[in-house]
Amino acid sequence: MSESASQRIGNRAWHWARCLDGPIANLVVVVKEENGEWVVLFNPDTADAVGINAVGVLMWELMDGRHSLEDILQAVKGRFADVPASVEEDVSAFVDDLAARGFVGYELEQAP
Repeated sequence: MSESASQRIGNRAWHWARCLDGPIANLVVVVKEENGEWVVLFNPDTADAVGINAVGVLMWELMDGRHSLEDILQAVKGRFADVPASVEEDVSAFVDDLAARGFVGYELEQAP
């Protein structure tokens, strides 16, 4: 989808690009735990899948629209030891990649 693409899911308008609010996990994405260390996210709308590790799982769980990217970054820093100096860019890149692939979005408006 293009940066300005929008999609209506249920009674909410979703925009698959960066906005001021925190990211929201796409409600149609299926989450499947693999071998206790990895989780696979499957988007049935696009047939795309991505494997995420424990850091990605923590981030995914916080993508509820109430947590900003800064909140997610601070949670990663607080939970994991030895985070790299590039953690801010890494968190942003991860969310941007998920958004570009339709796994997360940003709420624009609540329909009446």
